[in-house]
Amino acid sequence: MTDVAADVDQTQRSARAEGHVPGESSMWFFVIGDLLIFGVYFVGYMYFRGQNHELFLTSQARLNVDIGAVNTIVLLTSSLFVALGTAAARAGDTAEGLRRFWVALAFGAAFPLLKMFEWIPEISAGLTPGKNLFFMYYFVMTGMHLCHVLLGLVIMGFVIRNLKTSTPPKGSFIETGATYWHMVDVLWLVLFALLYLMR
Repeated sequence: MTDVAADVDQTQRSARAEGHVPGESSMWFFVIGDLLIFGVYFVGYMYFRGQNHELFLTSQARLNVDIGAVNTIVLLTSSLFVALGTAAARAGDTAEGLRRFWVALAFGAAFPLLKMFEWIPEISAGLTPGKNLFFMYYFVMTGMHLCHVLLGLVIMGFVIRNLKTSTPPKGSFIETGATYWHMVDVLWLVLFALLYLMR
C-alpha cells in the first residue's frame, strides 16, 4: 500500500507541475452544470426545511441511517479504487489499473442494491414522494443521484474496456470517467449530510 500511495503522490505532483486538468473539458462542463442543478435542489431543500422544521425532523427520523452510512462507505471505497486505478494507468501499469477499476466497479454496483433495500421498506410503509415535502425532496434527489450512479457504472465499464483492449489505453478517457465518478461521490456526501445527519 505504501508503493500505491507513493504512485498516487508522484502522479499528483507531476500533474500539478504540468498544470494538467484531468479528463476532457466537456466532462468538466457537464460536472459543473450538474453540480449547479443539484445546488438548486439543495437550496430549495434548506429553504423548505427552515419553513417546516418539525415535519422534516420527524420524517428524517424514519430514514435508515445505517444503510445510508454503509452506502457512503461503499462509494468512498469505490472512489478510492478509481483514484488508485487512474494513478496506476498513468504510471503505465495497465494490469494493476484494470484490477483496481474492477474493485471500484464492484463496490459501486453495491450502491443501487443497498438503495433498493432502503427504498422498498419505505415505500411499503407508505413513505412515498406524495407523503410530504421531505419525502418528495428525498426521493427526487436520491433518485436523481441513483441515475447518476447507474450512468457512472456504465462509464466505468467503458473505462475497463479501454484498459483491456487499447494499447496503450487512452489516459484522458480514464481520467474523464474518474472525474464523473468522483462527482457522484461528492454529491452523495452532501445528500447524506443533508438528508440523514443534519438536525
